[in-house]
Amino acid sequence: MDHLPSTESRKSDHIRINLEEDVRSALTTGLERFFFIHEALPEVNLEEIDLHLELFGKTLNAPILISSMTGGTEKAGLINQRLAEAAQATGIAMGVGSQRVALENPQAGASFQIRQFAPDILLFANIGAVQLNYGYAVEHCQRAVDMIQADALILHLNSLQEAIQPEGDTRFAGLLGKIEQVCKQVSVPVIAKEVGWGISERTARMLVDAGVSAIDVAGAGGTSWSQVEMYRIQDERRARIAAAFRNWGIPTAYSIQMVKKVAPHVPIIASGGLKTGVDIAKCIALGACMGGMAGQFLKAATQSTEAVIELIEETREEIRITMFGVGAANLKALSSTPLIEY
Repeated sequence: MDHLPSTESRKSDHIRINLEEDVRSALTTGLERFFFIHEALPEVNLEEIDLHLELFGKTLNAPILISSMTGGTEKAGLINQRLAEAAQATGIAMGVGSQRVALENPQAGASFQIRQFAPDILLFANIGAVQLNYGYAVEHCQRAVDMIQADALILHLNSLQEAIQPEGDTRFAGLLGKIEQVCKQVSVPVIAKEVGWGISERTARMLVDAGVSAIDVAGAGGTSWSQVEMYRIQDERRARIAAAFRNWGIPTAYSIQMVKKVAPHVPIIASGGLKTGVDIAKCIALGACMGGMAGQFLKAATQSTEAVIELIEETREEIRITMFGVGAANLKALSSTPLIEY
C-alpha cells in the first residue's frame, strides 16, 4: 500500500463528499412505518406546550442535537463556529466530530474549540472507541474533553467504516474492557454512538454493563459512511466492496426499540436519517429522549449561522405542533404517546 492520506485530508474529503455526492443509505429509517394517532380535541394549548428537557445536569430548550460531524480543518472550524453559535442562540445540544486529528496535531485543535461561541450549551467531545486498541488511553479521552470543555464524551463505534477504509483501524477485539475503564475514570459521562448502522440489543447490553451513561443509536436510513468511503476510494475493487454495503444496518426506528428493550432507564439519543421535527417526535414516542441531525445542519452551516438557527426553529416548531396534534403537553407525555405501526 502506498502513501495513506492524513487524518486532515480525510476530514476534508468527508465534508466535500457529504455536500456533493449522494451518500444516502439504500435503507429507510423505518420511521415512515409508524404513525401518531391524531387527536382532534387535544385538550392542550399550543403556546403552553413544553419542549424542555434535562440531560447531564443541563437544561435544553428543545430535544434537538446537532450531531457530531466535523473538525480538524479551517473549513470545519468555520462550520463548527456557526453550529455552536446557533446552538447557543436556541439552547440545544451539540457534538463535535472526531477529535483524533487534534490529538495527533494540536494545531488542528482550534477548529474544535467552540466554547467561546457557546458557553452554555450541552457539548459533547468525540473520540473513536477503536483508538483505545491503538495506543489511546483514558488520558487521551480526558484531553479531548478538556480541549473543548465538554459536558460528556462520545465514544463512536464505526467498525464497518473502518473495514472499508484502506487506512482503517479494524482491531475491535477486547475493546469493551477499555470502554469500561474510560467510563470509570474519565471526568464526564460517556455516550456510546454508532455512525449510521445502529445499535443492537446485544451491543446495547454490553455497553450499559460497561458503564456508558447514554446511547446514540445512529441507525441506518441517513448517511451511509460506506458510500462516503466509496467516493474516496481510488481502487475500483475496494470501491465495489464499499458499494455492496449501501443497504446495511439496523433502521433507526428499530434500533431505538432494541436499545429501549434492554436498557429502559438509559437515555437514548436517536439519530440516523432524521429529517424533521415529526421524525424526532416519533423517536421520542419510541423511547428516545432527543433526536440528532447532521446532514441538514452541515448544509445550513455552509451558508450562515442564521440559516442554522432558522432550521433549528423550524424543527422545534414541527415538534411542538406534533405534540399539539397528539395532545402531549410535555416531552414526558410524548414519550408515552402510542404509535401505530403499518
